[in-house]
Amino acid sequence: MSVIIPTILFFVGLVCVIKGADWLTDGAANIAEMYGIPTIVVGLTIVAVGSSAPEFVVSVVSAINGNNDMAIGNVVGSNIFNILGIIGLTALVRPIQAERANIRYDIPFMVLANVVVAITMYDTLLDPDNATADNISRTDGLLMLCMFAIFMSYTMSIANNASKQQGVAQQTATSEGTEISQTKSGKGLWKSTALVVVGLAVLVFGGDWLVDGASGIASVIGISDSIIALTIVSAGTSAPELAASVIAAKKGDTAMAVGNIVGSVVFNVFFVLGTSATITPLGVGNITPFDIYTLLGSSVLMWVLCRFGKTRFTLTRFEGLIMVLLVIAYYAVLVFRA
Repeated sequence: MSVIIPTILFFVGLVCVIKGADWLTDGAANIAEMYGIPTIVVGLTIVAVGSSAPEFVVSVVSAINGNNDMAIGNVVGSNIFNILGIIGLTALVRPIQAERANIRYDIPFMVLANVVVAITMYDTLLDPDNATADNISRTDGLLMLCMFAIFMSYTMSIANNASKQQGVAQQTATSEGTEISQTKSGKGLWKSTALVVVGLAVLVFGGDWLVDGASGIASVIGISDSIIALTIVSAGTSAPELAASVIAAKKGDTAMAVGNIVGSVVFNVFFVLGTSATITPLGVGNITPFDIYTLLGSSVLMWVLCRFGKTRFTLTRFEGLIMVLLVIAYYAVLVFRA
């Protein structure tokens, strides 16, 4: 079997997943604008979820197809790339000035999410006598979804408080009964709804093609699906987060870049992995403790550098370079392992 066809399928699927997420997010944001939903709420919910839609589609499709390595490896690999790769590259563009809330609440919650992954994946660490415990069960998945609901409630409460303080114009228009028929982008309700529907369809089909292509590549070149998921697939599905964070850094809004990554990591664990495990229990497969230690170490490293680094509450370009070199070293180990 030639590697050409799976490779073409993979890249076509990747393009579809990224564009589908883009259309879905734009359409949903336009509809939210029409109905007077505050911009900050849109940013913390629709945009955050939209940028993580590729990971969601790939992992859920993989879970349905019984490909545990792809379902788990995509989440673990994406989170490692988000933290070390994207945050590191963003810091190289512009030093990241984190807010106190990021240091005290957001980043520690991200660390907690990754700890939950480690505990649920390797239950034998807590129960050595249970030889079949190393899997993410439906119960684990449901608990993750409950934690996601708690995180979203916390996020929404912050958003609502911020929108009240800012006196968002849309809220005023809504309270006065003003109906917005067209958004700033010039798209009406029907066009925005079409974007949502088409974007969702492209996402689903693209995710299916991406998974099939990635599995085909792994089969042809003789390496496991987990290696492909931890590297090519995870980096590819993280493209929206990379673009959003780098653009935010160029505009000087580095706090937004941090919030984007923290939200994506939490969403990947609690919603993506939680939904996938609820659909079908996920065996650990070829995901190794080294991958999990790298995930935990990267999140702790980010918090330590932001909290106790050379410049307090700031991630410098040098520290960003260290993070980028670490993710490159991790990929080198994976290639050697393969």
